[in-house]
Amino acid sequence: MANIYVPYGSVEGQTAQIAEYIAELIRAHGHQAEAADLKHAGDTLPAGYDCVIVAASVHMGKHEGFVTDFVKKNRGELDRLPSALVSVSLAAHGDEQSAEGYVEKFEEETGWRPAHVGLFAGALLYTHYNFIKKRIMKKIASDKGSPDLDTTRDYVYTEWDGVQRFTEDFLAGLSAPAGQ
Repeated sequence: MANIYVPYGSVEGQTAQIAEYIAELIRAHGHQAEAADLKHAGDTLPAGYDCVIVAASVHMGKHEGFVTDFVKKNRGELDRLPSALVSVSLAAHGDEQSAEGYVEKFEEETGWRPAHVGLFAGALLYTHYNFIKKRIMKKIASDKGSPDLDTTRDYVYTEWDGVQRFTEDFLAGLSAPAGQ
């Protein structure tokens, strides 16, 4: 049984939901898991974990600075332990090239090259935005050709089946014999 740390950075909450879902799946497969909001948990990897799945949302083309700081500070441990990155962005909903580009920038900035990377679409949460952000996000969606312009509702693009497959693939890799 593995003890897996799932630190995350989330601005609007969708990445937090994804991280919590990953932790639930891990526990359902007989392992221990703790999801931790890096805004409150700090930038040090706690002792006692066998694996790490870092989850971060992308805003304005970048992952959160505090997630970047966590990865930089703990890069040695992330390289040593089985680890993965979950990158959550609106670009992952229809613009995979941009979503992959965000991960490449993150890898260059941190020096960490995770063996497992999950790209997942986030959410367009109009009802949570203030007036200005709502207008900006609607303009961005419109410019990208999205039909999701009704600001009286939210649009969740996360494919939960994909999150489940990613998590199960990561767990399967833990039990595979070395060299496979």
